[in-house]
Amino acid sequence: MRAASRETYKEARDRLEALAPRASGDELTAIGDELVAVAGLLGREPRLRRALADPARAGEERQALLDGILAGKVGKQAQDLLGVLARGRWSSTGELLEAVENLGVDALMAAAASDDDLSEVEDELFRFGQVVDGSPALAGALGDVTAPPAERASLVESLLGGKARPATVRLAKLALEGFGGRTFIGSLTRFVELAADQRNQRVAYVTVAAPLDEAEEQRLAEHLAGRYGQGVSLKITIDPSVIGGVRVLIGSDLYDGTTIRRLTDARHALTGE
Repeated sequence: MRAASRETYKEARDRLEALAPRASGDELTAIGDELVAVAGLLGREPRLRRALADPARAGEERQALLDGILAGKVGKQAQDLLGVLARGRWSSTGELLEAVENLGVDALMAAAASDDDLSEVEDELFRFGQVVDGSPALAGALGDVTAPPAERASLVESLLGGKARPATVRLAKLALEGFGGRTFIGSLTRFVELAADQRNQRVAYVTVAAPLDEAEEQRLAEHLAGRYGQGVSLKITIDPSVIGGVRVLIGSDLYDGTTIRRLTDARHALTGE
């Protein structure tokens, strides 16, 4: 987002953060669901997006327009948050849509945090992404945007219902719609990172040939936390093809100490390729 849009989104997010300690998990979930539904409406109605982001209209006029459309359809708390967004300044209609969608996810994350479930939701989303990524047939079925949305949502429910936390199921279904224009797997990955961010941690994607024991995981997490000055949430993938060593991706930083990487570098040095 550009500066004006970021400022408006931050105002709404600050208001949500102030509300969260006083609200129950169920209340925050309801707010999140309502915000996500409004994001869906804005996605389907470009004329409404343009009207709500129109700098020639006064902020109060834009809020009144949205209030009239949503009257009786969303709760007061969601409507208040949407009012902040409607009154604000937007660099583009797309950034307004992005902000509403992001705020809905923020509320769902806050609901999980209030129930002390956020770290588990983060892990469940990562593991589900691994399962999907490891099955081309499943990835194709869930990522097929031409398939009926209800059909794909039903597939997610059959895979996760009763096995994962309700927030995980909600977010996995939301990922089907392509959060922020991402793919299904890309959306799940972004939700993992947002969950970690809400816990004031960064995500480190770790690839190893064999599972690390608890002490090794702790040492790696402590080393990375010291390097980055922030808690680190390890997301570990087992890939025997790396042979040995560790590969770590954190943000845009890649540390590759795997055996396969060293062998590849040695071959290139010997052959001059």
